[in-house]
Amino acid sequence: MTIQVKAPDFGVIQLPQPYLLFLGDAVDPAYAKTALGLRDWAGDQCVGELSLPQATVTTGLPKLSAKAAYDAGARGLVIGIASVGGQIRPNWVPALVEALEAGLDVISGMHSSYLDVPELVAAIERTGRRFIEVRRPPADIPIGSGQKRSGKRLLTVGTDCALGKKYTALAIARAFAARGVDSDFRATGQTGIMIAGSGIPIDSIVCDFTAGAAEILSPAAPDDHWDVVEGQGSLFHPSYAGVSLGLLHGSQPDVLVVCHEAGRTAMAGVPGYVTPTLQQTIDLNLLLGSRTNPAIRCAGISLNTAAYSAEEAATIIAETSAALGLPVADPIRGGEAFERLVDACLI
Repeated sequence: MTIQVKAPDFGVIQLPQPYLLFLGDAVDPAYAKTALGLRDWAGDQCVGELSLPQATVTTGLPKLSAKAAYDAGARGLVIGIASVGGQIRPNWVPALVEALEAGLDVISGMHSSYLDVPELVAAIERTGRRFIEVRRPPADIPIGSGQKRSGKRLLTVGTDCALGKKYTALAIARAFAARGVDSDFRATGQTGIMIAGSGIPIDSIVCDFTAGAAEILSPAAPDDHWDVVEGQGSLFHPSYAGVSLGLLHGSQPDVLVVCHEAGRTAMAGVPGYVTPTLQQTIDLNLLLGSRTNPAIRCAGISLNTAAYSAEEAATIIAETSAALGLPVADPIRGGEAFERLVDACLI
């Protein structure tokens, strides 16, 4: 099931779909997580893949040339891989130029800009196509107003970075849709934006405007409508707490789902910092979130148990739930525990 999004009009990146996924010369699946994530979460919007001869990674989708993909309905080529330093590699450029000439816009989450590649600049001028850089935020984002908006919002927050906030939001949005709940997934990171087809790269916003960006990403909506907002960073992370707080204040969530990787004890990328407890994470997010939504509550815990067997994961989930008195689940494993977590979100 593809996540459906009714995107706000103001300040939100809009992407051309369906996609052709570009795998370049990837030989390690870890560097193709964007393409693989699009296959898994937006498969209905992916018509095929394009790779260079030396690539060994595949999404399993049909292998198509840029022209064949355009003829099959594709309108955007996504650079679905990462390179060291986030650079557009020189050996990718001919394939990207070919895609532009075939009528496709190119969608990039790379750190480097096409403006640094003369061949791409010339191709864009020649074809009139676009090179959409999803890490570049839209202009004219306002500061946060703090004004209460209609509709309901759920935000995924975490004990740390890179532990499942995006996948949790996607899984909950999918579960809401399966239950017939009027809802949208609101993307705040590059892969999430590509999956949804729209969004705002929150980590690229000047800090004064983070809350405002979150407000326009999840605008006023009917009272029974849910926006499921992809969380970023952690209030406890020395490097990224600022983006987490701006997103918390601006999205004004009615419901929080706290995300954690089972067994993680050290904060990512900052030696000497330990991860907070789940209770500390719940308490701080509720305290700070209540500034813009006094009715905020925590529905439960999303626990990443990928490093454990099914039996071990079930034990960890049950023990954590008993200790906190809240529903706990691994959304990727699903099952009854996840259904109880979804139930708690919708109370």
